[in-house]
Amino acid sequence: MSDYEAATAFLGEWGRFQLQVFSLLCLTIIPNGFSGMSIVFIADTPPHRCLIPAQVNLTAEWRNSSIPLEEESHSGSLVPSKCSRYKLADIQSFSDKGLLPGVDVNLSNVPKEGCLDGWEYDRSVYISTIVSEWDLVCDNRWKNPLTSSVFFFGVLTGSFISGQLSDRYGRKIVLFVTLALQTVSTFIQVFSTSWPMFCIIFFVAGVGQISNYVAAFVLGSELLGPRVRIVYSTAGVSLFFGLGYMLLPLFAFFIRDWRMLLLGLTLPGFLYVPFWWYIPESPRWLLSQGRVEEAEAIMKDAAKRNKIEPPQVIFSALQKELQSDRRKGHNICDLLRSRNIRWISVTLWLVWNSLTIAYFALSLNTANLYGNAFFNCFLSAVVEMPAYTLSWLMFRWCSRRLTLFSTLVMGGLFLLLIQLIPANLIFLAITLEMMGKFAVTIAFAIVYAYTAELYPTVLRNTAVGACSMASRIGSIIAPYFIYLRSYSISLPYILMGSLTVLSGLLSLLLPESYGMPLPDTITHMQPFPGCCQKRPYTLTHTTEEEKAAEGKSTL
Repeated sequence: MSDYEAATAFLGEWGRFQLQVFSLLCLTIIPNGFSGMSIVFIADTPPHRCLIPAQVNLTAEWRNSSIPLEEESHSGSLVPSKCSRYKLADIQSFSDKGLLPGVDVNLSNVPKEGCLDGWEYDRSVYISTIVSEWDLVCDNRWKNPLTSSVFFFGVLTGSFISGQLSDRYGRKIVLFVTLALQTVSTFIQVFSTSWPMFCIIFFVAGVGQISNYVAAFVLGSELLGPRVRIVYSTAGVSLFFGLGYMLLPLFAFFIRDWRMLLLGLTLPGFLYVPFWWYIPESPRWLLSQGRVEEAEAIMKDAAKRNKIEPPQVIFSALQKELQSDRRKGHNICDLLRSRNIRWISVTLWLVWNSLTIAYFALSLNTANLYGNAFFNCFLSAVVEMPAYTLSWLMFRWCSRRLTLFSTLVMGGLFLLLIQLIPANLIFLAITLEMMGKFAVTIAFAIVYAYTAELYPTVLRNTAVGACSMASRIGSIIAPYFIYLRSYSISLPYILMGSLTVLSGLLSLLLPESYGMPLPDTITHMQPFPGCCQKRPYTLTHTTEEEKAAEGKSTL
């Protein structure tokens, strides 16, 4: 037990205060589940073909034969071209002469042209998407994966700045400011008049999305006791993210227009305003800033809610001295300053990056799977619920390092097996993909909580934000993994599976944190590599001991 946990043990593990913090913070996670994945429906590509203007005088035979047939790369069957048509002037001339296609005219000799008059889209599934509104097809199809990448560029930026802002100005204020940023930017996005405008606002929404997620995650980890913290950081946060993800296909099924869908997803964000008065600041953070009186006031209020009599002095004079010392400014550079923390950080960044590629590529791929897009997305979300529950059970009773290793390797192997499935066994391939998503989701839930346990209070939010930032390189390129389907269906699975297995092997180098108290300073961190025996730190450290240890670790 750390100094902080010993001083606050009087509060108990569970009571009205913990229930309030747990519930409200989990509720703030829900919008992240549907906002991050909304692009699956907003930017889905409906079946399309070149538009033949209604005013062009063609016979029914020539109008039905105006689109050339092309061999589909996946199945080898002939399908109407999506990006070309027979030259309109020529087929109009044949129509005027009364010639019949395929009888009087050999269609293979008729010249072709692009979709000069635009495209017509199948409206049976969607009223409109950004693809059908701004014609993001054929020569402009590269804009579709770029749209998702722009959002994840925003997530990358938010990961970079939010952690440092949260460590400097507090978890609570960053949580609510970025919740407002996400809600307002998504609302403005409804009124986008062009694809560039949509992308710019989508970038801002990405900044807000990851910022409030990380802030809520760290705030809950620091407010709750050790046992409840494990439930919150694995099952709690993740299940409510999954709940938001499950709501997305439900919204999209009933709202088939992308603007109205975004509006529907925005409105719940305004319900979080009253939460400001019920979610407190992190006492751990306040202590690290030397604001002992404010930290004690929060703990005394928590004791009152739990109907417990608090001690007159919660944090001792020695702890006050320590917290005053911790007011020394920390930033993202501290994650690379000493040898031990540098190797832990680099290893985590690589693991997070590979994990994010697999998770988001599999999530974004649901629209491309065989069958109903809404059901496939819902299935992908439902798979996450037992995965999050299992992650909590594994996190509570199993080694963090071995749990992360096993789930990453298992997920990678499932993805690698997909290429061996015959083309006619579509449902078996989908089953393997969902099993891979199941394993990857467990790993994703675990790595967040595992990372928070490895880093000290003075750097925890910055460290989780930095890991999230590093992983966004993976989320930025994840849409292009799906884009590789146009060359080979199995190629994305081979790449994702290989990266996931390799990152699982790499995770074995990380220190073990199971059964260890949360570190408060950099010197409390476990040694790298993980083959070293874990060692608990003593309850107190003098300033001189910490400085001496930090000086030694930089050698």
